[in-house]
Amino acid sequence: MKPIQSSDILVDDRVIFNSDDLHNAGKGLRFAMPALGEFASGFVVRFHGKPYAYVNQCAHVSIELDWNQGEFFNTQKDYLICATHGAHYQPDTGFCVMGPCKGKRLKPLAVIEQDQQIVISLGSQNPIT
Repeated sequence: MKPIQSSDILVDDRVIFNSDDLHNAGKGLRFAMPALGEFASGFVVRFHGKPYAYVNQCAHVSIELDWNQGEFFNTQKDYLICATHGAHYQPDTGFCVMGPCKGKRLKPLAVIEQDQQIVISLGSQNPIT
């Protein structure tokens, strides 16, 4: 498992980041998701100025997407890509448009941005059974 972002804050089932830490089509910020398991993580990216958060699992096989910590975008910065399977996901919907899981989606997490903070609700995703 890759290390979790050190600047995240866990408060009442929410993860909070500073808005300035997330750049458009840049590196994503990772965070732990203990309700999904000891090594489960989530991530948030900024695309077209808005933050989008997902469980860090490919829709094809439950492995992390990023090829280096926080590296979720393809070279053109227009899709999130699974480093293992090459699946391409729309950053704003999590919908897979190419790869072995075409037509499936990443698991989204509720995220809001206000007062220079990005707040992700970990309770917005049901535990995997």
